[in-house]
Amino acid sequence: MGFDPWDAAFVADPYPAYRELREQGRAMWCEATGQWLVPHYADVSALLRDRRLGRTYLHRFTHEEFGREAPPPEHEPFHVLNGNGLLDLEDPAHARVRRLVAKAFTPRTVERLVPAVRRLAGELVGQLLADGGGDLLTVVAEPLPVAVIAELLGVPEADRGMLRPWSADICGMYELRPDEETARRAVRASVEFSAYLRGLITERRARPGEDLISGLIAAHDEEGRLSEQEMISTCVLLLNAGHEATVNTTVNGWWALFRNPGQLDALRADPNPEKLSTAVDELMRYDTPLQLFERWVLDDIRIGDTEIPRGAEVALLFGSANRDPARFTDPDTLDLVRPDNAHLSLGAGIHYCLGAPLARRELEASFGALLADGVPPLRLAEEPQWRDGYVIRGLERLLVEF
Repeated sequence: MGFDPWDAAFVADPYPAYRELREQGRAMWCEATGQWLVPHYADVSALLRDRRLGRTYLHRFTHEEFGREAPPPEHEPFHVLNGNGLLDLEDPAHARVRRLVAKAFTPRTVERLVPAVRRLAGELVGQLLADGGGDLLTVVAEPLPVAVIAELLGVPEADRGMLRPWSADICGMYELRPDEETARRAVRASVEFSAYLRGLITERRARPGEDLISGLIAAHDEEGRLSEQEMISTCVLLLNAGHEATVNTTVNGWWALFRNPGQLDALRADPNPEKLSTAVDELMRYDTPLQLFERWVLDDIRIGDTEIPRGAEVALLFGSANRDPARFTDPDTLDLVRPDNAHLSLGAGIHYCLGAPLARRELEASFGALLADGVPPLRLAEEPQWRDGYVIRGLERLLVEF
């Protein structure tokens, strides 16, 4: 089986195909996606830091100059929202926005949230326990990061139910070749979410609080402040990136643990904070929530013997890089005490995940709550199915019982 992002069997287990790709070479053209596939750890790690590549090209070229068609005008609300967020900005705009966001989203901000994260995780696990089991995805994995980001942004509890659907619709556009219906939903969610945040920003300008939006409004340096659109895009990115990665790491991670009962038993026997932290990193490496990250080639590059011209797109295969035997010993083995685990699941270079410390805290809290003393062992109640979508890869549901 080769690289086929639209094949259910490939999505369920892409790792044999990655092994074949690594054996074929360092960069392979994929006609189906119109990208150069890069499967090796060393290349993916280096290219994430290489400024000859970019998440966008519009800071240097027009669409026409770059040999690309402009997106349809009706998609503009999505592209304005996406293009002003840290994920797609390039320097110098990226450096300015990240510097200002970092003034508000500090390590102290994350640490201040930790008690609430642990409390929320305990409450959600308590609900699962009271029900005698259920869908780990909808009862624990999804509600926790959404509630934490809502708490961080200061979104009133009555409004929080809107966040997850908006996030899911916008993230549909990150898949390969999204169809027009996916684009329509993403545009609608972009318009609605932006309008909601614009209202929240207006309220916080009048009555600042302890939340991140108030911090973003106040953040400034000698170059000025964040624009309203940059604040909106930052808030949306924090929800989308934080939510999708944390949810899929949780359910994919538990699915991996159920398939490796010896590892699960060892973790359950001693789920201390240090072991949990190490285990979370290994679960992120072993079944990467974000399988592919795209970059535009801004200046001609060479990968091995392959010349890749300006205007091409490369697909950095995180899932393959994290299973590369040139970097990881026995990479197809789940090892929850693996040392030196420099996985790439959170990116690298200037686009390294800003929310990584918070995501780790959320994951440690949810796994810790499910492995705590007094909580009976979990077991799988039904073989799970993978949902459609390869770039952001996760399960439809994960039914468990105690």
